[in-house]
Amino acid sequence: MKKMRPILLAVLLVTAFFYATTHRHLPFDMPFSGEDRHAAGKVEIIEAAAPQNFDAEEQNNISIYKKVLPSVVSITTRSVAWDFFYGAVPAEGQGSGFIIDKEGHILTNYHVVAEARQVEVALANRKRYRAEVIGADPSHDLAVIQIKAPLIQPAVLGDSKSLVVGQKVYAIGNPFGLTGTMTRGIVSSIRSIRGLDGTPIDDAIQTDAAINPGNSGGPLLNSRGEVIGINAQITAVANQSAGIGFAIPINTAKAVLNDLVAYGRVKRPQLGVRGLPLSQEISEELDLPVDSGVLIMQVVRNSPAARAGLRGGSERAQLGMTPILLGGDIIVSIDGQEINDLRDLGGAMNNRRVGDTVKVTIYRGKKKMDVTVVLSEDAGAA
Repeated sequence: MKKMRPILLAVLLVTAFFYATTHRHLPFDMPFSGEDRHAAGKVEIIEAAAPQNFDAEEQNNISIYKKVLPSVVSITTRSVAWDFFYGAVPAEGQGSGFIIDKEGHILTNYHVVAEARQVEVALANRKRYRAEVIGADPSHDLAVIQIKAPLIQPAVLGDSKSLVVGQKVYAIGNPFGLTGTMTRGIVSSIRSIRGLDGTPIDDAIQTDAAINPGNSGGPLLNSRGEVIGINAQITAVANQSAGIGFAIPINTAKAVLNDLVAYGRVKRPQLGVRGLPLSQEISEELDLPVDSGVLIMQVVRNSPAARAGLRGGSERAQLGMTPILLGGDIIVSIDGQEINDLRDLGGAMNNRRVGDTVKVTIYRGKKKMDVTVVLSEDAGAA
C-alpha cells in the first residue's frame, strides 16, 4: 500500500493539471470573463468634430500646387555609357521640366538631356510621350524639348529681375523619381555662379527650398505660382540636399528661348579678340598700368573689335615659356561690368545679343578710355 501512494499522488496531480488547463472558467485561469474581456478591448479615441480648415498660408500653398502641377513634367532619358569591364552599357537618367507654350515646348536643364539618345516625358496625368531635343545652351545649362500632346497647360513665366532676399519660393519636381513633389523655402541670395563650362551665370537664385537629384530642370516659383527660375544645381552632401540650391533666373532663359526654338542654339555675339588675362604678378613684370583685365594680343580682322578700332599687340615678348604680344589695349570693363579674365569676357558676351552696342573701357598705354562696339555673331577672319 505504501508503494502505491506515490503513484496515486502523481495520478492526482496530472489529473488536476489537465483539468485546470482545459477549463477556462476557473477563477485562477483568467481574471476576466468573456464579456469583461470584450469590454476591456474597446479603445476610446478623440475624433475631429469637423473637416479641417486650412489657414491662409496653407491655402496659398495648395493653390500654387494645383495651379502649376499640370505644367510640370517628369523627364526620363536613355543613353549609352562606357564601362571599363563591359564596354558600352545602357544608362538612364531622370529630371524635371515645365511646359512653356501650347506647342508642347518644355524648358529644362541641358545636363538633363545631354547625350541622350531617347527622351521620354510624363505629364501630371501620367500620360507619356516621346520628346525631341529642339535646342540647347550648354553655357547656361538650358535646353528646350518638345512633345506632341493635346490639351496641355503652359506655366506662367514671371520676372526674376526684382527678386528680394527673404521672399517665399516653391520648387516642384521629381526628386529621386518621386513625381509631383513640392518643397518651399526662401530666396537666400542672388549671386553669380559658374555654369557647366565655367561660364558665369549672373543673378542666379540661391534658395533653401529642398532641391535634390531629379529636381533639375523643374520650376522655382514665387508666391503667385509664376516661374522665376529653373532649378539647376545643389551644394550636396552624399548627393543629397544640404539646404543650398541654385536656380537659373527665368529672365536669362526668356532672353534665349526664341533662338533655341528657331535655330537650336543661341546666336551670341563675339568681340573678336585673343587676349591674355592679367594678374598683379604679370602686370608688375610687364610694367602695365592695371593689375587685372584682359590684354589684347590680337584683334581678329573684320570683327566687331576691329571695326571699333581696338588694338592688338605688336611687340613680341616671352612670359615664362609662353610667347606673347605686348602693346595692345587692356580691357577692364564692358558696360561697367569688370573684366578680370577670359571667362568674364565670355560671360559679358553671353549676356548680350547680336546687334547690341556696348561700351568697352580700356587702357591704351597709360590712358583710360571708352570705346563703343557694335556686336555681331561673326567674329570675322584673321
